[in-house]
Amino acid sequence: MNRIRIREIVRKEFIQLFRDRKNRPILFVMPFIQLLIFGYVVSTDVRDVKVGLLDQSRTRESRLVRDAFEGSPVFRITHRADDPRELEELLLRRKVDIAIKIGPDFSERIRKGETAAVQVLADGSMSNLAGVRIAYTLQVLETLNQDFIRELVPQRIDYGRIDARARTWYNPNLESRDFFVPGMVAVLIMIISLLFTSMAIIKEKEVGTMEQLIVTPMRPFELILGKTIPYILISIAQMVAVTLFAVFWFDIPMRGSAGLMFLGVCLFLISNLGIGLFVSTISATQQQAMLTTFFFIVPFFMLSGFVFPIENMPLVVQWLTYLDPLRYMLVIIRGIFLKGVDMTVLWPQYLALVILGVVVFAGAVGRFRKRLD
Repeated sequence: MNRIRIREIVRKEFIQLFRDRKNRPILFVMPFIQLLIFGYVVSTDVRDVKVGLLDQSRTRESRLVRDAFEGSPVFRITHRADDPRELEELLLRRKVDIAIKIGPDFSERIRKGETAAVQVLADGSMSNLAGVRIAYTLQVLETLNQDFIRELVPQRIDYGRIDARARTWYNPNLESRDFFVPGMVAVLIMIISLLFTSMAIIKEKEVGTMEQLIVTPMRPFELILGKTIPYILISIAQMVAVTLFAVFWFDIPMRGSAGLMFLGVCLFLISNLGIGLFVSTISATQQQAMLTTFFFIVPFFMLSGFVFPIENMPLVVQWLTYLDPLRYMLVIIRGIFLKGVDMTVLWPQYLALVILGVVVFAGAVGRFRKRLD
């Protein structure tokens, strides 16, 4: 292996990469824009739930229901309907997220000590949010129900009960930002390394310099190494920059070892670079290489567990996720950021990245060598 030849290929690759002005925004601006979007826009936190209220009782008890929702930091009564059809129309037009209907006999039943019904309608077009909103609604009604019981039965009743004290570890405030932003570090590394590596070889073919590289004394492995080193360095630099941005801009604590995360990124890059080289060898144009790259990026993203839990997927799809290197990298980076775990916990993920990286990269190098023969 000749270091001088590899060094010159690396230098040529950097010159070609930064000479094209279209690459600069992708390398320097896009990662931070995506990080800002996922940090501020993408959120699964339930806040500001718009409520439509139909009060057919109009009594003190029904006003207590209204006050309970108005006093909650989660809910906001935005519409008061006069009939059930208007309440359904508000849900249909998505002007409210939750519709609450209080019947005309609500107060009478409570004063008699009977069960009074409150109808709660939720917009189920987004099932996850609807489930959380209903849970919050039932929590408010349950608290109000206890107040009604204490008012109807003023004497104190002592009985055994369970005192549950819940504590949330690793993300005490349940901020979705702390979950998404560390994962975006891995996603950005995957996008950049796959996108540029997939066009590394095909670019030489389109400009007509591939034949010149073949007839040189440079070995195929040296050419591949010279082509991939620039994107390894760029990905590592982006990892450092994005991690610092996440820690100091979004105040996300990094509880684990930075060295372990660096090792995980390097192993993760081996798989990505291998897939990128494979795409570059089977493509005829840069446009075809880019489209083929997105064919890999989208399934990797969807099957990684970045947004949707792998446990909720069908069993066959769960088996397919074991071929996704992003799955293992997300476990590593979130474990290091949020939990501060070490190699004793993360070694299965590192081992999986090593196996995937060696197989994929060796296959890509073998195919590339055949095309040079």
